[in-house]
Amino acid sequence: MMQELIHGYAVLSIYFAVVATIALTARLLIKIPDEIFRKTLHFILLGSIFVFVFAFDTWWISAIGAILFEVIVYPILLVFEHLKNFSELTTERKKGELKSSLLLVFTMFAVVITVSWGLLGDRYLVVASILAWGVGDAFAALVGKKYGKHKIHDKHTDGKKSYEGTTAMFISSFFSVAFVLTARGGLSPISYILISVVTAAVSAIAELYSKNGLDTVICPLAAMVVVDTLTLAFGG
Repeated sequence: MMQELIHGYAVLSIYFAVVATIALTARLLIKIPDEIFRKTLHFILLGSIFVFVFAFDTWWISAIGAILFEVIVYPILLVFEHLKNFSELTTERKKGELKSSLLLVFTMFAVVITVSWGLLGDRYLVVASILAWGVGDAFAALVGKKYGKHKIHDKHTDGKKSYEGTTAMFISSFFSVAFVLTARGGLSPISYILISVVTAAVSAIAELYSKNGLDTVICPLAAMVVVDTLTLAFGG
């Protein structure tokens, strides 16, 4: 166990060290719009799921690793958030946002790993569920903020989301899930399409009705239920 955990964390450390250094250096040297940089950090966080899924050999060690990552990084963020311009550099909308996201994302990682990989024995379903939310959410924000002229007015939404952003989430989620399932194999082409369409639709709806940043948990868990269930139903 210890050897696997050390190996996994070595890969994880190298991953974060390289991508975070590149991102922060670019932020300091180039004028990057705040929303673009926010989503860059979002994709860095999102990309770590590949490390948890493929750099570890045992699902429960991977899940423990995700929780342990919170325990290690949270105190570091507590220290760094007191540094001058930290919130500005990391484009936090409010103080403590990064810490909150850390806890939500990696706890969610642990849950999805436990269910999709631990109970069903399928690493690819973990990736499909996470990307359905992560890639979709990023494109929903980027497209919605720039082109979202038609707001969705529903008493159960926050009134800030748009048809353009929700459509972008559906499309990007669809292609993300379809890509992962195709790489996974074991299903017919029509199954890939149907699973991807339903998962993307559920993810987009979950994101639309999620408030206060809870889409970080609600969307991937909703995607997990759909993609896991349908994959099993189609004989995958």
